[in-house]
Amino acid sequence: MKTFSIADARSQLPKIIHAVESGDTTKLTRRGKPVAVLLSVKEYEALINQRGGGLLQALNAFETLKQKTSKDISDEEVDNWRDKSTGRKISWD
Repeated sequence: MKTFSIADARSQLPKIIHAVESGDTTKLTRRGKPVAVLLSVKEYEALINQRGGGLLQALNAFETLKQKTSKDISDEEVDNWRDKSTGRKISWD
């Protein structure tokens, strides 16, 4: 991964964009600290698809499923889906 300061990236933006389009990933820094990453649209879409789309996609899928079923889902039924375990035990030592 190549790294450029934002100031350097301004003067070399066309070159950086061509490199990113070719598959390189570029990190941008401000005062030596990383602040952004440039990557190709192909890589970005692969990352988004890998994550599964997140909460909004899950809610949309739930709404679609809910509309396809003729049965209303009660609060009690949803409550039965929930994991009621207290979680794992931890040691404070």
